[in-house]
Amino acid sequence: MIKKKVLILGSSGQIGKHLIRKLTKNNYKVVCQTRNAHKSVFLKTSGPIGYIDIEEASIFDQKKIEKLINEADVCVNLIGILYEKNKINSFKNIHAIFPDLISKLCSKNGTALIHLSALGLENATDSKYAKSKLEGEKFIKKNYDKAVILKPSVVFSVSDSFTTKFLSMLSIFPIFPLYYNGLTKFTPVHASDVADLIYNIISKEIISKDIEVIGPEVLTLKEIIEILLSCIGKKRILIPLPYIVGKFSSIFLQRFPNPLITLDQFRLLKYHNIKSENSLTNFDFGYPSKINFKEGVKKYAYNWRDGGQYSIEKIKN
Repeated sequence: MIKKKVLILGSSGQIGKHLIRKLTKNNYKVVCQTRNAHKSVFLKTSGPIGYIDIEEASIFDQKKIEKLINEADVCVNLIGILYEKNKINSFKNIHAIFPDLISKLCSKNGTALIHLSALGLENATDSKYAKSKLEGEKFIKKNYDKAVILKPSVVFSVSDSFTTKFLSMLSIFPIFPLYYNGLTKFTPVHASDVADLIYNIISKEIISKDIEVIGPEVLTLKEIIEILLSCIGKKRILIPLPYIVGKFSSIFLQRFPNPLITLDQFRLLKYHNIKSENSLTNFDFGYPSKINFKEGVKKYAYNWRDGGQYSIEKIKN
């Protein structure tokens, strides 16, 4: 018996994939919004027949988004971008204006809303990404007081754009730059732990909360790089970059179609990505993260080891 109908906006990302499996396994019907249904057909294999529908819809198609929300019991917004591609796919449109729209629609229809924001934004006043995320949170709180806002630290998994990008670079380049001396702190959390938290919020009908989502350990950027290197059995020279060199290198690199780093991301790296003072986290709600960074990365890092899937490390695991 289907318990509830859950609409996932941005379903094909790393958290969405884990969440779909968790929900359908526990008798929730999932509607997966995607920009391209043909490219997202693989989502159909994430659960039993009849428990997953794929709906192709642009987030700028207000009528279609309203229809999907009106037909759902719960709306989970996982949509976000790491860099701007054009004037339409901008931080403001995706992180602020779209949450403003869906929070109004959810409030009007009585649909529960869970929105994914990000951790460590409050002090990043020089970052367009951070300002747009905070603006989106502000709109949601104004429009719908029953919404739940999740603020995860860096989310990692085999399909992320964080560890996989670093692993690709570390497997090739003999020298690796450390921005801000590699001292910025993070609390990495695995995508499956974030999905488990969202599932419990839905099943327990938790409302009106801001929750910071953190992993079980605090790591500096340098420690993260060193762990990644150990996971792929490589040794690299880590060089702290002077601020001015880091700034101009990020300006240059952001010109690529899929930039390694942008100026906005470089600015964000100044700020710690850890639990803020007096905040509530997933641990406080009784849903601690179970996967530490090294053990989680080791499960897929063999892809970047010598020998790939046939590496000794993969066989040992």
